[in-house]
Amino acid sequence: MNTIRLTKLSLAIGLSVASAQLLASPQQFSSARSFAMGSTGVAAAHPADAVAKNPALMAGHQNSWTDDFGLMLPSFNARVADEEETGDQIDEIQDTIDDIDRAISQGNAADAQDGAATLRQQLQDVDRDTVRANGSLGLALAAPSRNLSVGVFANANLVVTARGEYDEADDARLAAIEAGTLPANFSNELESRAKILASAVTEVGVGFARAIDLGNDHALNLGISPKFVNLQTFQYTETVSGFDDDDFDSDEHQTEKSGFNLDLGAAYAFGEEKQWTAALAVKNLIPMELDSAQSNPALEEKRTLKLDPMVTAGIAHKGDYHVITADVELTKKEAFGYEDDTQWAALGAELDAWRYAQLRVGVRHNLASNDNNDGIEEETQYTAGLGLNLAGVRMDLGVLVSDTDKGAALEFGTAF
Repeated sequence: MNTIRLTKLSLAIGLSVASAQLLASPQQFSSARSFAMGSTGVAAAHPADAVAKNPALMAGHQNSWTDDFGLMLPSFNARVADEEETGDQIDEIQDTIDDIDRAISQGNAADAQDGAATLRQQLQDVDRDTVRANGSLGLALAAPSRNLSVGVFANANLVVTARGEYDEADDARLAAIEAGTLPANFSNELESRAKILASAVTEVGVGFARAIDLGNDHALNLGISPKFVNLQTFQYTETVSGFDDDDFDSDEHQTEKSGFNLDLGAAYAFGEEKQWTAALAVKNLIPMELDSAQSNPALEEKRTLKLDPMVTAGIAHKGDYHVITADVELTKKEAFGYEDDTQWAALGAELDAWRYAQLRVGVRHNLASNDNNDGIEEETQYTAGLGLNLAGVRMDLGVLVSDTDKGAALEFGTAF
C-alpha cells in the first residue's frame, strides 16, 4: 500500500506539468504568431489576435487579405522549465524507496543500508528543485473596420510549479537504517514532502475599436475590451507517505474569484505610407487579488495572486513582405508560484512570401529577473516559427528555447 501511495505522488507531480486541473501566476495569452515573434504584437497583431492583445489594432490599416474577418480556432502554446530534471529525480527517488521497502520486507539489511544512503543523497539533491509549466489556450474572431470593429475572445492561461522539500528529520530515520535497524513502517515515517503551487486566469470578452479622424489623413485608433475574468489558485503540500490522490483536487486546496475587467488600447500609424505604427495597451485596468488556501498552515504560507494593470508599449514597421516590431512592458508582474518576476522587452520579425508562407523569429529579455527569486529564473528567450496559408486555412507553428525553458505553439485559423 505504501508503494501505491508513493507512486501516486510521483505520477501526480508529473501530470501536474500538463494538467489544466491544476490551476503560479500566468502571463497574458499569446497567439502562435505572437509566440514565434518573441510574444510581441501590441503594435503588429492581426485582427483575431488584436481583440485580446490590443483592441485598437482592429481598426488599423490591414492587409487586403485580413481586413474583413479573422478567426483563431484554436491557438495553443506551452512551455516547460525543469533546470534540475526534477521529474527524473522524483522517479529515481520512487525507485529507491521501493528498493528499501523490498529489502526491509525480505530482512535484507545490507540492501536496505545501501538504499538508505542513496535515498539520503537523493532527497538532499531534490531539495528546493523546481519544475514549472505554462499552458495557454485561446479562441477569437474579429470583424475589423475603420468605423466600428467588433471582436470576441476567450482564453485560459495556466501555470503549475512543483518543488521537493527535504525534511532533516529524515536524516535520523535513514541513519538508523544505515546502522542496521530495520523499521516496520519505513515509508509511513518519512517527512520529506512535495509542494504544488499553481494558478489560472481565464478571460471571456468582447472588443470594440474605432478610428478617430485627426485630419490630413491621420487617425488615432482606440479600442476597449470589456471582459469577464476568473482567477483560481491551488496549493497542496503533503509528505510522501501522506499523499492521497482523493484529496489532491479537493476544495480545501483551491480558491476562486471572478469579476469584470477592462483592457484598453491605442494605436497611431504614421509615415508616408503609414508603414509605422506606435501603440499602447493596458491590460486589466481594474486590480484583482486572490489569496491561496492554507490547508496545511504548518507547511504552507499564504500567497496572493495579483492581477494588476499591465502597460505595454510597442512599435512596428510593416511592408509588403515584412514586419519588424518591438514591445516593452512598462510594469512588472509579480510571481505567484516558484518562479521569477517578469517584465519583458521583446523584438520580433516576420518575412512574408506572397501570403502563402511566413518565417518568424523573435527574442525577449526579462528586465525583472533577479537572483533572489523563489524558483526558476526567466531571463532571455529565443523564438522562431512558420506560418502557412493554403486554400484560406491558416496554420501557425512556433518554438521557444532558453537556458531553462522549452516551448511550442500551434494555431489554426482563417482571415479574409
